[in-house]
Parts: sequence; C-alpha cells; structure tokens
Amino acid sequence: MTNNITTLILLLVATSLYAQKPRARDLGIPFEGITGTYNAITDVKGVSVGYSTIISGSGNNKLGQGSIRTGVTAIFPSGKKKKPLYADWYSLNGNGEITGTTWITESGFLETPIMLTNTFSVGTVR
Repeated sequence: MTNNITTLILLLVATSLYAQKPRARDLGIPFEGITGTYNAITDVKGVSVGYSTIISGSGNNKLGQGSIRTGVTAIFPSGKKKKPLYADWYSLNGNGEITGTTWITESGFLETPIMLTNTFSVGTVR
C-alpha cells in the first residue's frame, strides 16, 4: 500500500506541473504500463479528487495588498468509502509542512484525505 500512496503523490505532483512543464513520457522516459483515459490521478480506481480556488481582486501580487490567488486540493485515496489505508511518508527534500505524519508513523494508517495548499494555509486546511 505504501507504493500506492507514493504513486498517488507522484501522480498529483506530475499533474500539477503539467501546465508548466512536459510530462516524463513527453520527454521519452519509458514507464511500464499504459496511461489512463486522462493520464491523471483521477484515473486511479477508487480515488476521488476535489479542489477549491479563491481568486479575489486584481493587479500585481504585492505582499499585504493586491490580488489573492490561493486554494486547496483534496485527495481521497479510498474515495467515499473513508476506510483506513496502509501508509508511510517521506519528506523528499525536507521542505514544507507535512501535518499528520506523526499519526502515520505511529499507526501505519492514513485515515484522512491528503490536502495540498500553500505553506501559509496549512493550519486553516488542517
């Protein structure tokens, strides 16, 4: 199951970077298997993904003034079933906030959605 969570996270990262950079297959990097219909995390059976984006104001993005561009993405690894899944975590580059890893380390389970947001919104999203 750890490999499934790792794959899930890697798929999400690849999906979020798609608009900015070519995907690995586009660069000729071979992978086993074939892509799903949408070549996205939502192709994984049983996984649900939702998001909310807040865009407010206009103009330059200046600290303390100007427009707002923020949001959150929620990944539900077991969809609407809400059942615990075996899990583990890895800090990758050790940067950013990963709330909930203590519980995953102690129990070995993921019982909540995976929520992705900007660093300053981690507390609110939690």
